[in-house]
Amino acid sequence: MKKKILFKGCGTAISTPFDENGVNLKEFERLVENQIENHVDAIIVCGTTGEASTMSTEEKLATIECAVKTSHRRIPIIAGTGGNNTKQVIEYSKTVEKLGVDGLLVVTPYYNKCTQTGLIEHYKKIAESVSLPIILYSVPGRTGVNISPNACLELSKVENIVAIKEASGNLSQIAEIAHLCGNNLYIYSGNDDQTLPILSLGGIGVISVLSNVMPKYTHDMVQNFFDGNIETATKMQLDAIPLINSLFSEVNPIPVKSALNILGYNFGIPRLPLTKMSAEKEIILKTEIEKLMK
Repeated sequence: MKKKILFKGCGTAISTPFDENGVNLKEFERLVENQIENHVDAIIVCGTTGEASTMSTEEKLATIECAVKTSHRRIPIIAGTGGNNTKQVIEYSKTVEKLGVDGLLVVTPYYNKCTQTGLIEHYKKIAESVSLPIILYSVPGRTGVNISPNACLELSKVENIVAIKEASGNLSQIAEIAHLCGNNLYIYSGNDDQTLPILSLGGIGVISVLSNVMPKYTHDMVQNFFDGNIETATKMQLDAIPLINSLFSEVNPIPVKSALNILGYNFGIPRLPLTKMSAEKEIILKTEIEKLMK
């Protein structure tokens, strides 16, 4: 069975702007428009970088709807709907499906620390409840749960589970997933510093934090790889490492929010328990943005 490719290239894990009234949808719309103008291939709303964990359901739905309307079908909009309560994830995913998104990004359950069997059942139940394509999201550093290659193989047999955002940082594991699943489970890099290594293992793109700040640069880096300009793509990956390191010098999305403010957006500060970026690290971040933009 040929799986649907939601997007190939650079998908932005987009940040969410907050003000005293909640989500600043006007500023959010401005960033979405800028992303599209700078050729990103998809936008992922209300994921980790979007601070979904501290947003109300109403805020999340309004933000997703804003992205769908702003995009107006120009690029795919993928919504984060993961959680650690399977029943709630199913209900929420059904609601989000009605907003006209193109796919769902579903992070592994966190805190409960289920077994691989539980993980497989969790994802199967969600996939049965919606017709949308689903991207699995494995980020064990945040959730405490890793999706094993064998679990990926089992889940790749589900028709609308089409891809995985792999942020384990384990390239050996990613190679094993690629070997076992082939085109039944497409792979997106979930780490900006591993985009090219994962593309070289057959990955079809990146779900990026960097592209919030450097959308065209990130898109062009991936496109150069696909076009066979490996030397150019490699140089772009390596040149971006200092900025990527700065964007992860504090817990994501603390630095990316500062970066967007530096660029002239009004994205406010993260919601507690996340805090504003330290002044010292923000100076370094500003320097690295300026360097890469030259």
